Amino acid sequence: MNALEVSELAFAYGPRQALDELAFSLRPGRFAALLGPNGAGKSTLIALLTRLYDLQAGDIRIFGHSLRRAPRQALRQLGVVFQQSTLDLDLSVQQNLAYHAALHGLPRREAQARIELELARQQLGERRHDKVRELNGGHRRRVEIARALLHRPRLLLLDEASAGLDPASRLALGRHVRHLCQEHQLTVLWTTHLLDEVQAGDQLLMLRQGRLVAEGRADQFGDDLGASFERLTAAAPCQP
Repeated sequence: MNALEVSELAFAYGPRQALDELAFSLRPGRFAALLGPNGAGKSTLIALLTRLYDLQAGDIRIFGHSLRRAPRQALRQLGVVFQQSTLDLDLSVQQNLAYHAALHGLPRREAQARIELELARQQLGERRHDKVRELNGGHRRRVEIARALLHRPRLLLLDEASAGLDPASRLALGRHVRHLCQEHQLTVLWTTHLLDEVQAGDQLLMLRQGRLVAEGRADQFGDDLGASFERLTAAAPCQP
């Protein structure tokens, strides 16, 4: 069973087609980078995966559950870290996680056990009582990942998760998320427009104007990923 299947997905904002017959799949336990220039359709795809937007055409299946026909079962498998942080800066790390666990209806004892596990996994145990505003950008992202994993999803979406981070923090975050894939069989879909966030062994999906224009292991695109990306995602010439 695939972790994620996107089938013939189409979405339009009025006359503007944002996604056009998009189709791809992800296997469990893989790190996949969704790469595309601004306006390629990455944010629209994330909005559809998280049901911020309703499906117009096509379907999305998350570990076999159709987002159209069984949305609750599908969304239970999903954790999300959005580009813009949604943490409460004036609450502690512990309080942010406890509040999120309560929203998911987790009993207090079970919630605390999961919080302990995720704090250890994200190497944040010593920061549990710090207010979020006291953390640097990389640690805030780790808190968001811990929060996203509290309900034990099997698919984690990270939408431009490195935005605003310095190069060292971006590198550390990418390394940390890949470790989660390798050690815990978590499936990750990481959207970005930054080529240096892609590693040779990643599954790579390239979007251009709402269409999938290339797919495969990143190292299959040659030594110069930038040149391949520019060639494959360049805007189509205008028709006379």
